[in-house]
Amino acid sequence: MSNTSANIDQLAIDTIRVLAADMVQAANSGHPGAPMGCAPMAHVLFTRFINANPKNSSWLNRDRFVLSNGHACALQYVLLHLMGYKLSMDDLKNFRQLGSKTPGHPESNDTDGIEVTTGPLGQGVSNAVGMAIAERHLAATFNKPGYQLVDNVVYAIAGDGCLQEGVASEAGSLAGHLQLGNLIVLYDSNGIQIDGSTKLGFTEDVLKRYEAYGWHTLSVADGDNDLEGLARAIELAKAERTRPTIIKIETTIGFGAANAGTHNVHGAPLGAQSLEAVKARFGFNPQEKFSVPTEVYQFYNERAAKGAELEKQWTELLAKYAQEYPEEHAEFVRRIEGRLPENWEQVLPSFTPSDKPEATRKLSEAVINAIAPLLPELVGGSADLTGSNLTRWKNAVDFQPESTCLGTYAGRYLRYGVREHGMAAISNGIAAYGANIPFASTFLNFISYAAGASRLSALSHLRVLYIMTHDSIGLGEDGPTHQPIETMAMLRATPNFLNFRPADGNEVSAAYLSALTHADRPSVLSLTRQNLPQLEGSSIEKATKGGYSLATYGANAAKPDLLIVGTGSETSIAVDSAKLLANEHGLTVKVVSMPCVELFNAQSDEYRHDVLTAGVPSISVEALSTFGWHKYVHHPIGIDTFGASGPYQKLYEHFGLTPEAISKKALKVVEHYKTNAVPTLGLNL
Repeated sequence: MSNTSANIDQLAIDTIRVLAADMVQAANSGHPGAPMGCAPMAHVLFTRFINANPKNSSWLNRDRFVLSNGHACALQYVLLHLMGYKLSMDDLKNFRQLGSKTPGHPESNDTDGIEVTTGPLGQGVSNAVGMAIAERHLAATFNKPGYQLVDNVVYAIAGDGCLQEGVASEAGSLAGHLQLGNLIVLYDSNGIQIDGSTKLGFTEDVLKRYEAYGWHTLSVADGDNDLEGLARAIELAKAERTRPTIIKIETTIGFGAANAGTHNVHGAPLGAQSLEAVKARFGFNPQEKFSVPTEVYQFYNERAAKGAELEKQWTELLAKYAQEYPEEHAEFVRRIEGRLPENWEQVLPSFTPSDKPEATRKLSEAVINAIAPLLPELVGGSADLTGSNLTRWKNAVDFQPESTCLGTYAGRYLRYGVREHGMAAISNGIAAYGANIPFASTFLNFISYAAGASRLSALSHLRVLYIMTHDSIGLGEDGPTHQPIETMAMLRATPNFLNFRPADGNEVSAAYLSALTHADRPSVLSLTRQNLPQLEGSSIEKATKGGYSLATYGANAAKPDLLIVGTGSETSIAVDSAKLLANEHGLTVKVVSMPCVELFNAQSDEYRHDVLTAGVPSISVEALSTFGWHKYVHHPIGIDTFGASGPYQKLYEHFGLTPEAISKKALKVVEHYKTNAVPTLGLNL
């Protein structure tokens, strides 16, 4: 390499270091150490390898870059700015400020060029596995001889903390099995974390671990200075197409600072004097802030121009593909644009009360079998519970390397194994890649294993379907270890989630319709093990409103004495309770089905007030925690202890969730409000 090239490389690296430190100093908050230590590897990656067009950050065949180590977010913002993404110098100056494009950790909805929302360690590198799966699947589905429409590489930078997280191990193990040779992880091994040296608790041989997973492993001993060694390692990684690669790169955290190589530069600004000394060491004016030499901008602009030219060539190839493969082209473009096929919803099954009772997990299976042939973008699987979750449709092909003789990369069904957290994080990556709609399935109770990733589904506005079965004490004998009590309350408390507890077949179809048409929200479909009747008064259309008036029982429908709200498996119990109260006690009782409180909350005031009739005493019935129900009813009935082991019918009796027990409580509520004013509920204010 010429001296000129070496000089510009070093100038650019030092610029990244200083600019990242300036950002943290200006915010008086953040992590300067990792950006300063990772600057060489990131610079080599962005200027020599990553193919992307900053003027069009949604180009499908761009290489993906994931900064799993969210502590180094200033590094990513600096790189995006230098490359010419929609990130100005003022945005860098406003790092970590309210409403800025540069929040405290990378968020895909805030910043142009950020692929996934990271910050919680281990999530990004797991998302990268999902992106690599998505690339392999689309390539196998649409590529033709002479038409490599999909052939991008997924790169990630991860730190010691990322690789300590269990979710990264789950995802890494599966990536090795799936032989994802399009995935390259740069492991920033600086030996430091917030508490101090990694010698305090992380002394394993990481490369040996990943070798056991089936990864290709490489190392660079001097990640601070050996740019050519970094480049050679990445070239070797790109040449390995049947194994994912992890490159261990030994770096010095906070390189150039007085406290370099210690935890003191990890999570706090360098301080004015130390930062000035760093600038002087690297040849910058110590008094000048947020400075970028013109030649550094020019150097990065040249790489950005190459990315734009690559996209232009790809667009021309796509046009030729359209001529030779018009049907595949139309389908490819539809999926890229995120459009669902026309009239797909017409295949959703509908039901009448004369149809036989079914478990909603079985009804979900019927929906999946109906829609899977029409929605080829629907990909996903179960965490080793396929036979219980009922998520694999007829004629489904597993997503597997052909060498395993278990499936192909064109397959759409993923065998996640017992890796709930990894499954959810991988699903986020699949969704973020685009052109796919992922689903993930296990028992509802075990979404708690995956909460770190499912929360990021919501924060990132990703359409991920969580198909969760065995959703209450109705699962029976497996007992309280498997019976969710607080789980739905947690999910309902999570912003931007849609949570469905469908009561019958129509509501199951409505749940899928709503989940698939809300492109910017994840959904949980909470499904039963036990059979439920098909309800009189339910419909797909009504259920898409989240809550609706199901039926009224008694002589005076215009002025009910009581309102009962039911969800899921307890809606039919609410109906039976209402009938008992009407027939044996002469009350008029209105029953409301509430399959999705979030969709109900989004309806007009007039609609909500009509459904939850003001001035009428109300109760809710749900075999879960009562937490959160006082917003909707005066007296929630549920379970505020852990469950128990036994046949589910006995459990419903034990916890007072039978028509007889509910009616007794309902009579007390009605009697109370004969002499007391019926309070206005929070939702009706």
